[in-house]
Amino acid sequence: MKQALSILFIIMLLVGCSSNPDPKNNEKNIENETQIENSVVKKDNEIEQQTKQQQTTDITDEYQPNSQVTDDRSLLKVGQSYTDDKGEATLKAIKKINKTYKVGSIELTVREAKLIHLRPDYSMIDYFHVLTHDEEFDFVKVLVEIKNKSTEKVSFAPIALLKTNTGETFDWQKDIYLEELNGEIEGNATKFGNLGFIVNATGGHARKEEHKEAKDIKWIEIITSDVFDKNEKKISEAQKIKIEF
Repeated sequence: MKQALSILFIIMLLVGCSSNPDPKNNEKNIENETQIENSVVKKDNEIEQQTKQQQTTDITDEYQPNSQVTDDRSLLKVGQSYTDDKGEATLKAIKKINKTYKVGSIELTVREAKLIHLRPDYSMIDYFHVLTHDEEFDFVKVLVEIKNKSTEKVSFAPIALLKTNTGETFDWQKDIYLEELNGEIEGNATKFGNLGFIVNATGGHARKEEHKEAKDIKWIEIITSDVFDKNEKKISEAQKIKIEF
């Protein structure tokens, strides 16, 4: 009987010890759980960034080179140049953005902005003479994607106006790419492509003041159009988007 009681006492003692774990073990467990949570968050962020990069790559791969402007898709580092039958382009600045802005039913994603120096081929000079008399010049280019999330057709322009820190202002009619990104977009449809504007030009378009020398482009401000329904009624206000190089 005494032996049975002794065994019972030992069992109760062991159970009591196991129900009061060492505080140091608790701290270690909490630390391990925190590390695991941080690793999961970090991995999620990496996956999100990879997804955005993949989306940009997909759009770039699908993009068909413009018929007037030199293809700049390979220009990813400042100083790089690329030459094709339309001229030579040299990258002066680049800003990866990959940010989506909601304008009513429109989702406007700005993928990237670039500042490019272009020396057009002789055969293309006449095309640009409407905007500048310079035989080579700088221009800002914005790669965008437009999605109409509604089932109804609407009208929208991703860049109705573009302003720079140098005091220049351009409307959508000064776009050199002419990739039909402005205007009607069907319900649940998507458009993507480039818009570009010649900066620091001479003698080609109206300016507030005539610049005697080229000024550095440090930022641009995009003003979208309002969104209009099929009856040309305004249904959403325009947005302003500032991009710093």
